[in-house]
Amino acid sequence: MEAKSQRPKEREGAILGLDAAIEALNLAKELSSITPAKTVFGFVSVILAMIKVSLLLFLLVNRMQSEMHLGRDGQPGRLRRAWASLR
Repeated sequence: MEAKSQRPKEREGAILGLDAAIEALNLAKELSSITPAKTVFGFVSVILAMIKVSLLLFLLVNRMQSEMHLGRDGQPGRLRRAWASLR
């Protein structure tokens, strides 16, 4: 159970880490007076933003797939209970 409860914290930590790195690179880009360095900081910042968006999309799709168990009631190995019984 501990492994499952730590996963959201790890995911949030990864996203927060990417946010911090992107902000740091944007600040370094603004403070840098060397044109090639500004280009590199901007480029790496864009790559990290793409990684962040990909991670968020992956987590969203993964969550949607785990919640969409057709024919199940959310528990592995059990069929969904019938709403109405036929006589």
